[in-house]
Amino acid sequence: MLAFLVSAIRLGMTFLLGSTGETITEKSGHLNLGIPGVMCVGAACGCYAEYIYLSVAGRAAIPVLAVLIPILAALIGAGVMGLLFSFLTVTLRANQNVTGLALTTLGVGISDFMIDKTGSIFSKGSKYFTASLPFAEDLGWFGELFLSHGVFVYLAIVIALATSFVFNRTRVGLHLRAVGENPATADAAGINVSLYRYAATCIGCGIAGLGGLSFIMDYLNGNWEYCIDAIGWLAIALVIFTVWKPNLAILGSIVFGALYIASSYIVGVSFAGKELFKMLPYLVTILVLVITSMRSKKNQPPQSLGLPYFREER
Repeated sequence: MLAFLVSAIRLGMTFLLGSTGETITEKSGHLNLGIPGVMCVGAACGCYAEYIYLSVAGRAAIPVLAVLIPILAALIGAGVMGLLFSFLTVTLRANQNVTGLALTTLGVGISDFMIDKTGSIFSKGSKYFTASLPFAEDLGWFGELFLSHGVFVYLAIVIALATSFVFNRTRVGLHLRAVGENPATADAAGINVSLYRYAATCIGCGIAGLGGLSFIMDYLNGNWEYCIDAIGWLAIALVIFTVWKPNLAILGSIVFGALYIASSYIVGVSFAGKELFKMLPYLVTILVLVITSMRSKKNQPPQSLGLPYFREER
């Protein structure tokens, strides 16, 4: 059970980073279905940067740089994908749903191309991301459950809590929510709608890209697998599951992680049964969506989510 919970937390942080990034984007009124592709690009850019740095530095590699360089590369790569999405949907006013799906296809292709240039194993770099606190083993089950994780687990939680604080306690968060709820009113109040949507989408995509890098370097210990796009769809589902609240997503991500890997800890489950278990997060999300739609008017998506804004029609 302890190993199961630790693994659920590690995988859950991938979902948490992806959903936090998507929540930031959706709060501005943008529905970005390209998150799976964005996470693929973030993972590929981070792994590629790690490969280049370790190839150049060799045994003289500095652990801090071995972590910061891939994180920065993932942020930039995924942020560029967000910039592309914003340009198409805000400036060119393209359909957000179609653009997001195209972005997913593009992101998967880019990551396949980049990884084919390096090989698929990055275990040398993974050890820097999975390193835990030195005294964790001395604290028994408490240390293993809460202190034995790598940098991404704590980074994901900090980002989620900081995002929740910005949404609810700052003027920037208030303006962002206003843009997502009613961009015409926000525009009339002097808020730059296009700027907020550009910034929210790029920042959100950058954070989601870190989720892709976390999946490869932390959860898979540097072994590349072409299933990041599936994780990306679950990250989008987590946004609905946690009713657009990043702080609630911390617990929700662990639940998703536990449901996703549950079949691996149950003896005698066939391959088909394992795939059915992986459907549980989606089924739970549908159930939550139905319940919140029927009973609560507060826990709803931004009113302008997925709708383009034309200032001339105000």
